[in-house]
Amino acid sequence: MNRIKFLLISMITLSTISMAEIKVAYLAGGCFWCTESDMEKVPGVINVISGYSGGHVENPTYDQVSSGVTGHIESIEVKYDSDKINYSQLLHSFLKGIDPTDGDGQFVDRGYQYSPAIFYQNINEENLAKEALKQIYEEGHFTDIKVKLLPFTKFYAAEEYHQDYYYKNPIRYKYYRYRSGRDQFLEKVWGKN
Repeated sequence: MNRIKFLLISMITLSTISMAEIKVAYLAGGCFWCTESDMEKVPGVINVISGYSGGHVENPTYDQVSSGVTGHIESIEVKYDSDKINYSQLLHSFLKGIDPTDGDGQFVDRGYQYSPAIFYQNINEENLAKEALKQIYEEGHFTDIKVKLLPFTKFYAAEEYHQDYYYKNPIRYKYYRYRSGRDQFLEKVWGKN
């Protein structure tokens, strides 16, 4: 009888573990080196890839996107465990790492290609994104929110040298990040944590 209970409990446990669903979100917050680095630290996030979303050119290069002629936005693909973090929580973490009031770029990176955006994949994500923007506004830190809500079309991974840039090139990354003003802004708004 104990063996049967053990087998039943084991089967239930295994089926619960396998029910964990890996989901994907597409976000843009200026420099993808910074948003990739920040989002990889969020509990429940499994992997983040730097790349480009939107636009009208197939397989764009960094040089093309950064010139502003392709219509793409530097973005990230975030894979997350929906049992550990839901889409709303993911968006809240993302929004606390950008300047949601600057729709024309982020910090030292200027232009549409660096603008903040949430790329929704369905009506539910669109509604949750609207709610997240409303919540960040209602927290009282910002008087105007200019994060774009755009339907997701396609994501292109950036060149390999951009992936995990903060890890592969820590000195250059830290210098860029400090000079960008991102951390100074975030500390001013949210405090040291």
